Amino acid sequence: MRKVIVMILTLLAFVCSCSQQDQPASKSSGEMVEKGSTADQTTKAKKAPNPMMDIEFLTKVIKEQPRNPLAYNNRGTAYHGLKQHELAIADYNKAISLKADYADAYNNRGVAYYSLGKHQQAIEDFNQAIRLKQNFASAYANRGLTYLNQDRRDLGCADTKKACELGMCSVLKDAQSKNVCP
Repeated sequence: MRKVIVMILTLLAFVCSCSQQDQPASKSSGEMVEKGSTADQTTKAKKAPNPMMDIEFLTKVIKEQPRNPLAYNNRGTAYHGLKQHELAIADYNKAISLKADYADAYNNRGVAYYSLGKHQQAIEDFNQAIRLKQNFASAYANRGLTYLNQDRRDLGCADTKKACELGMCSVLKDAQSKNVCP
């Protein structure tokens, strides 16, 4: 069951990071992104099927625009896809340092921490993501899965139900099908 939950967490992190990718970098990133610019193309890298190509492309973007938190977040997601969790965390850390209110980067870093077995750090990041974006379905689902893996069913089921209320029901349905949550 843990392998299934880890796969779901990874999928949720990817879905979550993609949800923000169509938005331009914020003014707080230090640079404006013009339509058609290299930084705007960071969204194209996420759609490529090869994480190594994503990393290569995003590294070039970062060299051109070192204050672009979206590029660091997306490269972190690509590293995570290759199970290079420490590199992913380093990029999420950089994204957060550039944009302290970057809820997706906190959520993604939480997933990476979870993958390394650092569940308390993961929960802290999911908590921060939820503080920053109160209706963040992926963060609730990820935190719920983390709690469920710690056999904290009451908290896990409550979070997966909240995620479902916010439109992400797959985690709750999976937990219900396994008689983990009512």
